[in-house]
Amino acid sequence: MSKPIVYFTKEITPESLLRIYEKLGVKLHGKVGVKISTGEQGGNNYLHPELIEKLVKHLDGTIVECCTAYGGSRQDPKLHWQTIENHGFTKHFKVDILDEFGQFDIPVSQGYHLDKDIVGEHMKDYDSFLILSHFKGHMMGGFGGALKNISIGFGSTAGKAYIHSAGTTEDSVKVWNEYMPKQDDFLESMADACQAILNYVGRRNLAYVSVANRLSVDCDCDSHPAEPEMADIGIFASLDPVALDQACVDAVYASPDEGKKALIERMESRHGIHTIEAATKLGVGVREYELVCID
Repeated sequence: MSKPIVYFTKEITPESLLRIYEKLGVKLHGKVGVKISTGEQGGNNYLHPELIEKLVKHLDGTIVECCTAYGGSRQDPKLHWQTIENHGFTKHFKVDILDEFGQFDIPVSQGYHLDKDIVGEHMKDYDSFLILSHFKGHMMGGFGGALKNISIGFGSTAGKAYIHSAGTTEDSVKVWNEYMPKQDDFLESMADACQAILNYVGRRNLAYVSVANRLSVDCDCDSHPAEPEMADIGIFASLDPVALDQACVDAVYASPDEGKKALIERMESRHGIHTIEAATKLGVGVREYELVCID
């Protein structure tokens, strides 16, 4: 069986983003959702509208998001809409907060900890999705890329609490005060949610692009993320989210930039690679890949 291809370009421009997506050779059909993080108010590392505009408009896509579970400027839909507007997304795109008016459950099949994944009600309105991720560090997961964008990203507020608590609670207050699980249980729960999304949407209806720029140790969900200590790497794209995240992680380790030490420490201190390991065991994707440079 052939390894999945991960395409790569060092060029980070609107044109290269569109070009690397087209290399995937897929046609996302029907109503297309483009799943990104619109970023917490105060932060500046999210994928900016000017960078992604050509690709999103090529797809006639709708930017889709869900509310958070930790307070801040994106847990309440009204504040979330204000943040989305402040960051320029409503000026350029159609935008949909998937869980603004409700949520529903999708099943997890023989997962590690979860029996269900709880996602935004509007997810039912879409036929296919581009998972457009900003690869960077993350305070809890070690790193955030395609797998986090699929799992935590599609979760409603209750769904995020359910993942973070490894299936113990849907309460977005109690999760932080009473039900924080072992680290690997949380990472495995993200893998559970990834499996549920792929099964619900259908693998043929998903494509993945990750931009490895502004490589802070902190996520776009942080309102005051640390400044990056290493230079941008480039853009990666694949039809396999596991291979894609693995390629991004490998690129950090392989970088000649001494500033990579901070990001590597963040990934290793949170055992971030375990999300990739767990997703592989659940059949979400494979870790071995063929890297094809398109520069």
